[in-house]
Amino acid sequence: MRLWLIRHGETQANIDGLYSGHAPTPLTARGIEQAQNLHTLLHGVSFDLVLCSELERAQHTARLVLSDRQLPVQIIPELNEMFFGDWEMRHHRDLMQEDAENYSAWCNDWQHAIPTNGEGFQAFSQRVERFIARLSEFQHYQNILVVSHQGVLSLLIARLIGMPAEAMWHFRVD
Repeated sequence: MRLWLIRHGETQANIDGLYSGHAPTPLTARGIEQAQNLHTLLHGVSFDLVLCSELERAQHTARLVLSDRQLPVQIIPELNEMFFGDWEMRHHRDLMQEDAENYSAWCNDWQHAIPTNGEGFQAFSQRVERFIARLSEFQHYQNILVVSHQGVLSLLIARLIGMPAEAMWHFRVD
């Protein structure tokens, strides 16, 4: 089994430095171009299976990458980005002023503190671990395309090579 990992194309929230876990953030023109470039680069790869986050920016990326193929896309909620709750579509500068106590706690102990009304790292990590546990279901496939998000893919890489979940920050997925 070979996993092909793709992060969704660029969004305006990425450019603006906003927390955009589950918020609907469409691809920018550059994000669309990035996905179209991947379409060209991956044209010769025969994907057997496509697994994708249920978030629109990832699904749009998958549709563009696979635009001339008749492959069904399997939606996997475990591939969704971390949910930032009240921090969705907010910049860290604003959070330092408007939710200073919680944001400071999260910055100082991101593994245990939880974004206000959001998903903590422990729950997020367990969700990605559930996806990893499911990979054995797909062992008979040769080439699996996974379209997801920075946090999920970084954590997935760390865990698949035997590193602890906290090591995810060693892997930047652009």
